[in-house]
Amino acid sequence: IYAPLANRLGIGQLKWELEDLSFRYLHGDSYKQIARQLKEKRTSREVYIERVIDLLQAEMARHGINAEVSGRVKHIYSIWRKMERKQVDFDEIYDTRAVRIMADRIPDCYAALGCIHGLWQHVPKEFDDYIATPKANGYRSLHTAVLGPEGKVLEVQIRTRQMHEEAERGVAAHWAYKEGGATGKVEDKIAWLRQLLEWQKELVDVADPGDMFEEFRSEIVDERSYVFTPDGKVVDLPVGSTPLDFAYHIHTEIGHRCRGAKVNGRIVPLNTPLHTGEKVEILTRKQAAPSRDWLSPHQGYVTSSRARNKIRQWFRHQDREENAHEGKLMLEKEFARVGLQKVDLDELALQFNLHNEEELYAGVGAGDLRLHQVVNKAEVLLRGAKPARPVTPTLRKPAKPTGKSGSDVTVEGVGDLLTSIAGCCKPVPGEAITGYITKSRGIAVHRKTCAYIDRARSERPERLLDVQWQGKPSDTYLVDLMIQAWDRQGLLRDITTVLANEKIPVTSLNTRVIESREQAEIELQVEISELGDLSKLMALIGQLPNVFKVGRLKG
Repeated sequence: IYAPLANRLGIGQLKWELEDLSFRYLHGDSYKQIARQLKEKRTSREVYIERVIDLLQAEMARHGINAEVSGRVKHIYSIWRKMERKQVDFDEIYDTRAVRIMADRIPDCYAALGCIHGLWQHVPKEFDDYIATPKANGYRSLHTAVLGPEGKVLEVQIRTRQMHEEAERGVAAHWAYKEGGATGKVEDKIAWLRQLLEWQKELVDVADPGDMFEEFRSEIVDERSYVFTPDGKVVDLPVGSTPLDFAYHIHTEIGHRCRGAKVNGRIVPLNTPLHTGEKVEILTRKQAAPSRDWLSPHQGYVTSSRARNKIRQWFRHQDREENAHEGKLMLEKEFARVGLQKVDLDELALQFNLHNEEELYAGVGAGDLRLHQVVNKAEVLLRGAKPARPVTPTLRKPAKPTGKSGSDVTVEGVGDLLTSIAGCCKPVPGEAITGYITKSRGIAVHRKTCAYIDRARSERPERLLDVQWQGKPSDTYLVDLMIQAWDRQGLLRDITTVLANEKIPVTSLNTRVIESREQAEIELQVEISELGDLSKLMALIGQLPNVFKVGRLKG
């Protein structure tokens, strides 16, 4: 946290010290190896640098440039990072030999640069002008690399004394030169710190305290996307941000009223990742009307904790009855989609320190509780629930279970009985299940809603047993899905891409095109380890263009 923060504030000296100290303890062997190599070459390097300094001092004086020349030691972590990035050895890192020129004025910096390029040959692609284009943290300097004496590559940094103070001491350095307050980049940095404190206050009431760290981390890392508003203003966002993140970054009310977005003049879904250089225009409605779907992590509408918290605040301020009603609909829909049956909602509410199911519904509707959190808790509760009948045997997994035939189920009383997952409905851990005593295959485990079990209740009730999931399953389970979509080119490719990205194994796939209705039906069998993975997969497939229904095949 602290080294990137020091970098964001432009405090170079503190950043280097923190990085080297951290590197020493996290990667001790690499640190010692580089330190040893630096020490072994120190004498020859110091003699070489002294020669270069004398040459440059004489050249600066000959051209009437008042400047101070000194040697610079590259810090160890920076050397290691360059070795890793370029996949080279220590001997191929050239900027361990470096000098720094500090002039009085900016014109003197460029004059010194001309002198250096006149003395020695410039190394192509090794020049950076951070004076004309400062870094995001305010760092300013000229960087160049030349073939110095003896044909050795030499790095040269040129800056004013004020730039050097800012680079070494960051924000505090400005008051050594200017009194009366901060300006320019310094003001931006202080404003950023104030904004960070405001976000911290906003996040106090959020159920997940990790959001504060995630927001902090995303704001100080180097990877950013720079997009444009319609009038050409640059907006700095974390990589992976969406048009909704952009809208809430511009203004909370614009985010609340967002109904669509254009990227480079084309209408795109609100969960489209933005890339540097794109122009973003937000389409708004008259009244604020955020969607609760925006809070779903599976659908990827917002990636920043700040935007997510603003949406939660909006729903929290809405009428409690409306929140409870909406939350009930959302929860029932999610439970039905993943196949959870007969969940004790009052018991589930206690898991979140709530008093009853009404508070649970209101929490979901207001956005304080995330759907995947509630579903995961419900799955754990169902797996650990007591069986309905008190006198039944205990059923264990076979000695060598597999993902397709073994099951993590228990029935009180009898041990070491063969069990298998029913092929007709293929239950997944967390779903309500029933055992059926077969003639030759031991106990077949079905979903309670399976059509085969419905018939058995009236025709062969004596063969039914109450079973339950035990522990956390380590196997995978086969699940049959039905995907219905308007037929289009590339549909199957997009579905298989989602499966590949989520690393979901596919055991079978059948496609049927109904030409009269221009529809496609895809039956898919996948291996799933838990309900959370199934819920996320169905949500991602449901977001694909032209897909209008994704569901479990009925047993």
